[in-house]
Amino acid sequence: MALIRHTFIALIVSFIGVTGAYLLAAQQGWLGQDRGPGEIIGAARSDILVQARDDEQKAIAQALHASRSGAKSASEPKDKQILFGDLHVHTTNSTDAFLWSLPIYGGEGSHPLADACDYARHCSALDFWSITDHAEASTPKRWEDAKQSIRACNAKSSNGESPDMVSFVGFEWTQVGARPEEHYGHKNVIFQDLEDAKLAKRPIASGGITVDALRTNGKSLVPLALAALDFENRQDYYDIRTFLDQASKVPLCAPDVPADELSAECFEIADTPGALVKSLEQQKLDPLIIPHGTSWGMYTPTGTTFDKHLKAANRPEAMQLMEVMSGHGNSEEYRDWRSVIYDATTGLATCPAPTPNYLPSCWQAGTLIQARCLADGESPEDCQVRAAEARYNAANASVAAHITVPGTPIEEWLDAGQCKDCFLPGFGHRPGNSLQYALAIRNFDDTDKAPTRLNWGVIASSDNHRARPGTGYKDIDRLRNTEAVRLREDLIDRVYPKGEKKSISEPLDQDEVAQRGFGATELERQASFWTTGGLAAVHAQGRSREEIFAAMKARETYGTSGARILLWFNTQDGTQMGSTTQASKSPVFEVKAVGAHKQKPGCPEDAATALGADRLQKICANECFNPSEERLKITRIEVVRIRPQTSPEEDVADLIEDKWKVHRCRDTGNGCSFTFTDPEFAKAKRMATYYVRAIQEPTKKINADNLRCTYDDKGNCLSLNICYGDDRTDATDDCLAPVEERAWSSPIYVEHNNSKFK
Repeated sequence: MALIRHTFIALIVSFIGVTGAYLLAAQQGWLGQDRGPGEIIGAARSDILVQARDDEQKAIAQALHASRSGAKSASEPKDKQILFGDLHVHTTNSTDAFLWSLPIYGGEGSHPLADACDYARHCSALDFWSITDHAEASTPKRWEDAKQSIRACNAKSSNGESPDMVSFVGFEWTQVGARPEEHYGHKNVIFQDLEDAKLAKRPIASGGITVDALRTNGKSLVPLALAALDFENRQDYYDIRTFLDQASKVPLCAPDVPADELSAECFEIADTPGALVKSLEQQKLDPLIIPHGTSWGMYTPTGTTFDKHLKAANRPEAMQLMEVMSGHGNSEEYRDWRSVIYDATTGLATCPAPTPNYLPSCWQAGTLIQARCLADGESPEDCQVRAAEARYNAANASVAAHITVPGTPIEEWLDAGQCKDCFLPGFGHRPGNSLQYALAIRNFDDTDKAPTRLNWGVIASSDNHRARPGTGYKDIDRLRNTEAVRLREDLIDRVYPKGEKKSISEPLDQDEVAQRGFGATELERQASFWTTGGLAAVHAQGRSREEIFAAMKARETYGTSGARILLWFNTQDGTQMGSTTQASKSPVFEVKAVGAHKQKPGCPEDAATALGADRLQKICANECFNPSEERLKITRIEVVRIRPQTSPEEDVADLIEDKWKVHRCRDTGNGCSFTFTDPEFAKAKRMATYYVRAIQEPTKKINADNLRCTYDDKGNCLSLNICYGDDRTDATDDCLAPVEERAWSSPIYVEHNNSKFK
């Protein structure tokens, strides 16, 4: 009996000790702390300032219209105004944003949703914006916090009918497939209203490797040892481990229960775009679903094309807009080269030869191995065999091609895998997943129906991960206003493969690539591709939530590379950009564009008053959207014509006519306008799609020259000057180069009355 009593007492003492230790750990924050949405500080912008901006636009539109020889047309300016926004913004409620906020990446710490609200209103002075944190890291509490914070941000507006800024609720469906046939890419989902009944019950996550990594590995993404190695900042590491652990513990929703019957407390997965749309429809919701980053090769498998998006099961008709540009790069342009030649039947790839404007990464892998082999004294014949093996291995390693040649400093890859003649391309541009390719293809699977096509409007946004919507207003402070991170090399290794420089390639199949997740991607050269973000623009009847959303649903939108260029594109009979019309002869198209305001240094007085000195420095770095009265000039307007396929045998390269027409502007500070027709349309008797780019005079932009290659007289890259994300590039170096900022209109789709296919 005494033994039992002593054992019981020992257990009690042990329990008290463990409980005490647990309580002490919790009190000290060693178990990690929740990071809330923060506190919104700034009040609404002055109605006078907002009205002055609207009045200036109306005066410009009327002056441009009057300059068209006094001609009257159905497109004469109505009461619509151009509003600018950002529909792609992350806070530290997104896993990657939280990671990049850590000291190991030179982060500044937490970026809560309240910061995004104040930044959008007073730093970048946007008219609208949306939160789009990754659904894959969501929990019921984070979703509730996001909704409440957006409501609070929206409530700051002083004029209900004509608010200074409209804030939308959204989330990002972040799908990544290991192979081209299972890769659908990322989609932002934006809701019009703020009431719970009109919002998704929970963010809907993608399946696959992204979710698997977060739900199975969780805290292992950030080893606890980092807290000891960086003891001063230990709380940051405790917090992110808790953040990841909380996400992994949300119970999975039952897969066979309709979405509207599921609890709001479970974690929902949709493996395909069709499943995403189905869940939203079951909840009686009709949000915007916006593909983005479609051609970025940082995670898009080599060989990926847009064709599968046109299959009926993937619900292409549910996606009205595409994000063509962000701080991660431009997804507009088609090229007829490929990074690999992919065989969907076998799932294997071969390596194509270089072209004048493209060096495949797989080809460069063979060149590196061959050079090492020859240096080892091997025979040229053997070295050619090794080069061929290396190219095959690299082609089948997809985004991890660089890992197949171990011991290679990333500089030796030169500009391999990059588009040399694209405007601010995303890293590893995939032309088969570009906007132009998407507009050229059709799906001919159902022989009983007309072949389907994609019918998109165009926007741009930032994809900012530091709660900074609309960063493109000034190209300053690279480490704040782009996705660049500054690695702490005392805590984390550089990512290129180390070790001995062998003359034999190491194979890495796509399953191994998938297991490595984002650890397989090439991060160092990517640092030279981060720019300040783009902007979405709408032609709206007014400033209200309903009017802005209606304009987006109608595709009366355009995107810019960050500059607030004013753009109008329509037909003289009143067809607006984003619309479809039918005709037997070409409409007369009208284009009008006005350059963005030149910026003054610093911030306007109202921003400083609203935020106070400390917060102005913390979130705006004392630099805001601060327009002068002078505008930059539009130098030219380019027209792109695309004639969608009439049979699957038609080569899309022959259907995409970039710079089909170029109008040289004589802008004296008041903009540029012109009209055009298509004399070939009537005879061709086939549909044609038209969109325009307004090109602004050169200004300097962060990373505009990407890898900063030194070229020989044949266009071959000899050496790089990478804009690194570590101490190899000075923290004050913004890596500026001149670029022609631009605006992309939504297309006008013209169906021929006598065409077989609409």
